[in-house]
Amino acid sequence: MVPAGSDKIWAEDSGGEGPALLLLHEGVADARMWDPIWPALTAACRAIRYDVRGYDRSPEATENYTLLGDALTVLDHFGIAKAHVAGCSMGGGTAIELAVAHPGRVRSLVLLCPGIPGYAYPEDAALEARFDEAAAAGDTEGLVRLSLEQWGRSGDDPQVTELMRSAMRAWENEERFQQRGEPVFERLCELRIPVVLLVGDRDDPGLIASNEAAAERIPGCEFIRIAGVDHYPTMRAPQLVTEAILHHLSGSPDE
Repeated sequence: MVPAGSDKIWAEDSGGEGPALLLLHEGVADARMWDPIWPALTAACRAIRYDVRGYDRSPEATENYTLLGDALTVLDHFGIAKAHVAGCSMGGGTAIELAVAHPGRVRSLVLLCPGIPGYAYPEDAALEARFDEAAAAGDTEGLVRLSLEQWGRSGDDPQVTELMRSAMRAWENEERFQQRGEPVFERLCELRIPVVLLVGDRDDPGLIASNEAAAERIPGCEFIRIAGVDHYPTMRAPQLVTEAILHHLSGSPDE
């Protein structure tokens, strides 16, 4: 457990002599989303992952916090001055914030269907109304189904459903204490490190559009569209994601 203000964050450090890789999970899962590729990554590098406050093994927050601040806390706790960073969705947004605000701490970015603070995502009034109706009725399973309809379009998978259900338990605490990140969409052109961005063609259309726009703004960004994959790339296409991360790390400068 890593101290974070008055709270604690569950984190795992694989150790080892390889390059440091920080893994940041998405908001519809927790650090278990990295399980399918954890063995391959830890065989090649020193991997560090953690659960955001309130998610799975991390206790709920009791005070305001930022995702960027907690990422820095974890890096500092393990004595990591500079790391490669892989982030998915919410974690992808944090990874970008980290690289923009603290460029000296990040060697490279691997962005998996990143959510990008500052991008004007289109609203889906009909879908929001269905969410509001299910929430008002206290229909938890209905909310799970709606969330998977939006983010799990590649089909039923018990592990994906469990990750979604677990993440949903964190959302109320997150809404109360997590502070909004800095808008970075307009600053993507400032990135001067190797960046690869992967997004599945079964992901939410608005998210796909945002990723396409981001890839155009990031200098030298490698853009990969994954066929048949939704918002859970490490669960749906673990081999492809592993290869992309390891290839990117091997081709990135150490200094």
